[in-house]
Amino acid sequence: MSTNQPAPGAAEHARGEGTPDARQLRTILIAVSIALMAVIASVSGLNVAQTHMAVEFSASQSTILWIINTYTLALAALLLPLGAIGDRLGRKPTLIAGLGVFGVASVAAGLAPTAEVMIAARLVSGIGAAMIMPITLAVITSTFPEEQRGKAIGVWTGVAGGGGILGMFLSALLVDVADWRWLFVLPVALVVVALAMTLRSVPNSRERSGHAFDTVGALISAVAVVGLIFVLQEGPERGWTAAVTLISLAVGLIAGIGFVVWELRRRDASLLDVRLFRERGLAGGSITLLVVFGVQAGIAVVLFPFFQAVLDWSGLLSTVAMMPMAVMMMMTSGLAPTLAARIGARSTMATGIALAALGLALMAMFVSVDGGYLSILPGMLAMGTGMGLSMTPSTEAITSSLSREKQGVASALNDVTRELGTALGVAMLGALLSAGYRNAIDDRLDGIPRGAADTAREGIANAAEVAPSTGSHAQSLLHAAQQSFVDGWQQAMWSGVAVMGALFVYVALRGPKKTTPAAPSHDAEASEPAPAR
Repeated sequence: MSTNQPAPGAAEHARGEGTPDARQLRTILIAVSIALMAVIASVSGLNVAQTHMAVEFSASQSTILWIINTYTLALAALLLPLGAIGDRLGRKPTLIAGLGVFGVASVAAGLAPTAEVMIAARLVSGIGAAMIMPITLAVITSTFPEEQRGKAIGVWTGVAGGGGILGMFLSALLVDVADWRWLFVLPVALVVVALAMTLRSVPNSRERSGHAFDTVGALISAVAVVGLIFVLQEGPERGWTAAVTLISLAVGLIAGIGFVVWELRRRDASLLDVRLFRERGLAGGSITLLVVFGVQAGIAVVLFPFFQAVLDWSGLLSTVAMMPMAVMMMMTSGLAPTLAARIGARSTMATGIALAALGLALMAMFVSVDGGYLSILPGMLAMGTGMGLSMTPSTEAITSSLSREKQGVASALNDVTRELGTALGVAMLGALLSAGYRNAIDDRLDGIPRGAADTAREGIANAAEVAPSTGSHAQSLLHAAQQSFVDGWQQAMWSGVAVMGALFVYVALRGPKKTTPAAPSHDAEASEPAPAR
């Protein structure tokens, strides 16, 4: 089955006099990129302010994690439903509404007097973000002509991939020079700029479907995503065998299976036609993004403790140290479409995956306490290059697998895959690092007082905190913790290499041969981009 051919009697996507010119297309791309940056920066920005919020709100670590994770849960759960609604109601009004909701909620979060108000504001921010994120990509795929679409998707992918690290850098800078509440100035400022540019330049497009909106599918998909991401976020904190973790896993899996069954029944009237996963483009692109974003997120979990606890760097300096990888990722995301046009999407994806695996291997082989930052820099650069090359053709493979009028859903699927991959990578690589650290430090605690040794087993940050209380054992305990962290690091990195190796084989055998834009189906309304006002 192929969705890339027009149905009998399909109407062409009309592009008459209102077709944007080159200057308008650049403005549109800048507008949606700024809107996307606001959303991405808010995903990771609050991580640098955890201790400040805990002190100001007198909140537990669990409450602080809820402040951070509520945003991600709301965003991931509502991406598919709101992406589909945006297709029907119009992508421009949906983007405008999302920016408005997100901006107001960000202001409320910045002024929140209590942790409870903060959690509520973050929940609403996540709803606004779920309106923004899929529409930004859908605007690109429904507006840009075929010959320019790949490069525009490359820019979008670069912002989506590197924007989180850039957002963390700016957030850490604001926390260092001002106050943690100033973190919300950045997304609000981005929203204001994006809103002004959207009102002026972004064209509208929408789907006119002969089928009723798949409300049941939307609800089931939200339950499935919340259940699975909750497990990945809370499992390390609450325990993988805790009742709430197991219940959430069961709910997520049952809802996921129920969603597939329901969508197969709905067929052409479904929220997401799951039959499309039989095709190489959608399946290969989704699996690649799931793994690549999982590894990227897991790497961040490993890198920051290395910078802060092993090298004793500040949060701001640690974020700066991540920038070379982000820069390489953003640069190669823009170059990937040109390479894909020459050697094919599958070869480009496979090359990127191989480079990312090489980066992980280099970090595993050469990381050391004495070698410091330079021992991992080559691996970071290779990792960033590989991820940039693999993400752009994967995104284009997903969006080109669904018809033009379903681009909100295609974009949302792309985003859900990223969110699931991120949560999975953090949980899995974080768990591997912790297990490797505990196993390694057990053999290095001879002579350390029992209480201090028990504390040191909990993690390298705990070891650094308790070391001064051990007197003459302080340096040996600290050195043991640092070496054990490096051992855990290597275990996590080699596991990442194995995962990327399996992905390489899959893409080489089953990856998309070519990414071609999908034609609109018979029930699509011709989308006429309006001229800039």
